[in-house]
Amino acid sequence: MAARIMLLIGCALVAAHGTARADTLLLDEIDAAQATAEQPARGMTKARVEARFGAPDTRRGAVGDPPISRWEYPGFVVYFEHDHVIHAVFTRRPS
Repeated sequence: MAARIMLLIGCALVAAHGTARADTLLLDEIDAAQATAEQPARGMTKARVEARFGAPDTRRGAVGDPPISRWEYPGFVVYFEHDHVIHAVFTRRPS
């Protein structure tokens, strides 16, 4: 009985390990693809982002405290805290 339980636990661990590895590999591929794409760097000012990438398609006003605003470009969104980039996120391209 104990051997059967240990076998089931072992099979579950092997199956879970394969799934986690596949997810990691997919994320590595996404990170590599995004590393070659250009987007604003953390700490850039709004003026510098606009000078380098042009005017955004949409500007969303600041909300919260500290005030967080966002600019939407084709292919990515830039989040600002006050006047500086805190994060840039690639958006899904239409298929």
